Amino acid sequence: MITILGAGVMGLTIATELTARGVPVRIAGRAAGPEACSWYAGGMLAPFCEGEAAEEPVIRHGQSAAGWWEAQGVPVARNGTLVLSPARDRAELARFARRTTHHRDIVPEEVEPDLDRFPRGLFFEEEAHLTPRVALATLSSNLSAAGVAFGAEPLGRLIDTRGLAARDRLPDLRGVRGEMLVIRCPDVTLSRPVRLLHPRIPLYIVPRGDGVYMLGATTVESDRRGPVTARAVLEMLSAAYALHPAFAEAEVLELGAEARPAFPDNLPRIRRIGDTIHANGLYRHGFLLAPAVARMVADYVTTGQRPEFMDEDHD
Repeated sequence: MITILGAGVMGLTIATELTARGVPVRIAGRAAGPEACSWYAGGMLAPFCEGEAAEEPVIRHGQSAAGWWEAQGVPVARNGTLVLSPARDRAELARFARRTTHHRDIVPEEVEPDLDRFPRGLFFEEEAHLTPRVALATLSSNLSAAGVAFGAEPLGRLIDTRGLAARDRLPDLRGVRGEMLVIRCPDVTLSRPVRLLHPRIPLYIVPRGDGVYMLGATTVESDRRGPVTARAVLEMLSAAYALHPAFAEAEVLELGAEARPAFPDNLPRIRRIGDTIHANGLYRHGFLLAPAVARMVADYVTTGQRPEFMDEDHD
């Protein structure tokens, strides 16, 4: 029997992989909700865009994420990602193009007719997105149907996926604060995530359907959870207005903030400390990298295969 500490995206994906391999699992936590970092995620499965700043393993492992989520019954929109910049920041778009692959230059209104104010953009056609809360609920439902108990007392071997709360055992884990908004704006129709580049206020906006959009997300070196700051709200709404003026009339449905767990190089880690396996440090890549990390943990548990992300010093 294995008990997983934590029921966010990391814990649920590991539980899914272990259950599929016939390993008895229980989860010492409630199904993911507003207390989980992954509750506030964007859900962009965009490995090539992330390559602008992320390390090579993020690009390589992230390419299999969309297929994994689809295999679990999670709706995945394979509509690509559109990257834009205001005319005055055209150099930012050129820089982004140089640092990434698997994109092509387009006139944005070819794929998003409402964005006819932008003369040029980059289209990452192979990328996808999902709705994180639907994905978390789907995994939880699948696991419950398979007999996995939530809120269980720890029993047997432990796998710790508590995110930032695991700093009591992982002292090099740090918090990276992210703030987001959810708005409703039926006057704008977008069918894929749009990234608006800006040297100071980068924005992504992800469609959730029915005129609802998630705007995100700040990246602040802080472990403060707390409410969203006025500055973040102003900057994200200003950037959304720059994307399309109709966003000025949007209804603000939700504000949210959380601290993402990250290691110094922003790559995940799998560590064995005593009899406990720790899987942590997904940084901004929760839904993109969790399936790959989960497969590595499941391989390690069932076959002893050493994971790529395992630290040598903690075995």
